[in-house]
Amino acid sequence: MSFAFNSGNQINFNDSVFNLTEREKRFLEKSWAKLFANNIFPNIDEEPFSVLYSDKASRPNTPVNIIVGALILKEVLGNTDDELLESVMFDVRYQYALHTTSFEEQPLSDRTLSRFRERCITYETETGIDLIKNCITGLSSQIAEIMGIRKNLKRMDSMMVASNIKKLSRLELLYTCTANMVKLMQKNEDIIPEGLEHYCEADDQNKVIYHMRSENTDDKIKTVLEDASLLLHKCNGAYDESSEYQLLIRVINEQATEDTEGNLQLKSKDDETLNSSILQNPSDPDATYRFKSGKGHRGYVANLVETVDENGSIITGYSYEQNIHSDSAFLKESINSIEGTERDEITLVTDGAYGGTENIELAKENHVNLVTTNMQGRKTAEIYADFIFSEDGKRVLKCAGGQTPITNKYNQQTEQCRITLNRDKCNQCPYKDQCKPTFNKNKTALVISWKSTERAKQQRYMESKEFKEHARFRNGVESLPSIIRRRYHVDKMPVRGKLKTKLFFGFKIAALNFQKLLNFENSLDSYTLKPELC
Repeated sequence: MSFAFNSGNQINFNDSVFNLTEREKRFLEKSWAKLFANNIFPNIDEEPFSVLYSDKASRPNTPVNIIVGALILKEVLGNTDDELLESVMFDVRYQYALHTTSFEEQPLSDRTLSRFRERCITYETETGIDLIKNCITGLSSQIAEIMGIRKNLKRMDSMMVASNIKKLSRLELLYTCTANMVKLMQKNEDIIPEGLEHYCEADDQNKVIYHMRSENTDDKIKTVLEDASLLLHKCNGAYDESSEYQLLIRVINEQATEDTEGNLQLKSKDDETLNSSILQNPSDPDATYRFKSGKGHRGYVANLVETVDENGSIITGYSYEQNIHSDSAFLKESINSIEGTERDEITLVTDGAYGGTENIELAKENHVNLVTTNMQGRKTAEIYADFIFSEDGKRVLKCAGGQTPITNKYNQQTEQCRITLNRDKCNQCPYKDQCKPTFNKNKTALVISWKSTERAKQQRYMESKEFKEHARFRNGVESLPSIIRRRYHVDKMPVRGKLKTKLFFGFKIAALNFQKLLNFENSLDSYTLKPELC
């Protein structure tokens, strides 16, 4: 299939809009379709998607802007794939929004959407380039311009995204991986090791795990491990490339060890290797575990960057990773995409999890004023904010009382300076009870780091009126996770795996931004398709 641009359909005499009554035309002009047709569809850049198709002459692809536009509308209006296809076929609003009213036949089929998703995911797997994210963030910038939103004030927050998987016990996990391997061998008409045929029976899992009360859990796990070991010897390289084999190997390596006789034994629950990155469910091998806010989460984490001013707000950036990914790491990765200039510095407001001296400095280097609304860890003495360091942070130039240290020794490992000062001057200093130097016979000594001074400066800033206004401003971003969960059902996505769920998540972000544009334009009325779009 070769790539071809959708140059825009020419309106012909058979255009379906011509068949509408004047009253129907007026309602169409007032609907969400008009705004989408004028402001979203024309801004979908097709060119980056050309890499998904052949450069040889062949049957042209379904226009990319129609596919992407349809997938955004799918999330906006809460459609399934089938409902979306029916709507594009029979609803003139969808056709109007996607510029297909003059098409003799609507270009989408039951496989168009799934094949497009597969192409995007395969391309990202091979290259690391997320075409959908680039498209969505590009549209976000366009919407921000339409709404007249300045880009110098942003806020950031993360949210847990649950994988649509069942929580499995260690026995269930081991059993499922073993059963999947046996079923694959049956499918390939391979000889199944004697005694393992029962894994192919429909009700076997219930029998083994729940109904065999005569055996305790440890005995059941021992039996499953023995079966798994037998399977691995039987495979002997024949299934190395299959996901079933890879997952069986993975779960055994994570959950079990070999004794001196080569028998598999379950690891103790206290084993340090049983961390958050281990397999949670073979249905979604990418999902990880994280305990946050008193709850256990299995799945992923999304980071949201929202640009805000008096005209409204738009999500102008997002990232999506396994849920063991930290907020601090998200910030480091996001700085380049939100970098400012010396003339136009950007203020980014986050919570304390994004903070730290290293992140603050990285932000400064990229002309981003990072404001964290709370701090993690112990407080430091506020007086340290008045100490003056050299640019490299390895030498104290002045203490809070204005003294120049007599000596300054920098510890490379701890990144701290040990300074000595004049004892008499320290004794007369009004700040001695705050910085608390050690008084020796002839001198005073103090250990301090550049990081502690920066932390003290941040603590002092947190008492200012400006900071408190920033804190109130940041609280607004916390409504986004609730909206995304409630309206776009992000925790119940019909797919599994990091790349697949990230793709769906991206279109949900695009849908939310379109909703924000709709609200801004106030263009919908009581005749819209879905009440939540009013």
